Amino acid sequence: MRNTRSRRQQILQQLIEHGSVQVAELVGRYGVSAVTIRTDLGHFEEQGLATRTHGGATLVRTPPQEQDIHEKDALNLPLKESIGARAAQLVQPGDNIIIDSGSTTMTLARHLRGHRDVTVMTNGLNIAWELANAPGMNVLLTGGQLRKQSLSLQGSQAEASLNPYSFDTLFLGVDGLDLQFGLTTHDEAEARLNHRMVERARRIVVLTDASKFGRVSLHRIAYLDQIHAVITDAGIDEATREGLQRRGIDVLVAEPAP
Repeated sequence: MRNTRSRRQQILQQLIEHGSVQVAELVGRYGVSAVTIRTDLGHFEEQGLATRTHGGATLVRTPPQEQDIHEKDALNLPLKESIGARAAQLVQPGDNIIIDSGSTTMTLARHLRGHRDVTVMTNGLNIAWELANAPGMNVLLTGGQLRKQSLSLQGSQAEASLNPYSFDTLFLGVDGLDLQFGLTTHDEAEARLNHRMVERARRIVVLTDASKFGRVSLHRIAYLDQIHAVITDAGIDEATREGLQRRGIDVLVAEPAP
């Protein structure tokens, strides 16, 4: 089963990168039968990720191109603000939390400025700046290499900086949330750091507006069985809501500001 999961993950990554795959090529690459590969492609078709073609398959849900942080900030801002406000309600005095970089998690930082006795570690320069003069915040930065497109720090130094810590909650932003494939992002180094964050926190809360549901970006952060709650907006479809709840994940729908 582990080999099957690993192979399918690699095939899906090829689909996302190239838009299509061929059975004959995959048979040679993985040393399995054509029947096995066709079963794999049928699995993706059942999930709505791919369409079978003669001799292969093509990707159905092509992820949009990544935007820089300034473009993201302007998208769905009222929804993101309501999600950030709802997430802030989960933070209590004495909490130690991680806030991942991102435009939705940035709204959480704004709503935490009035909190007291909270320690925040972040890899987001904009998030650290937002909280720098908040009197009740103790702010830690991961360090690492700056990714200018997202104003985030990443790399081996950022990952190693998490090792001495144990956090109550991780507030995680994503580029895609798919019921089968899990949580994904565009950038490989960001995915590695996010995965390390998941390992260092006792509770994982995903902050995402409903436009991210059903998207699959290239790099997986985590499977859904590793998260505890999703905070989103009223645009979540019923199938996604039920799929998350069946996995034991709390779905919190943020109410827009009056």
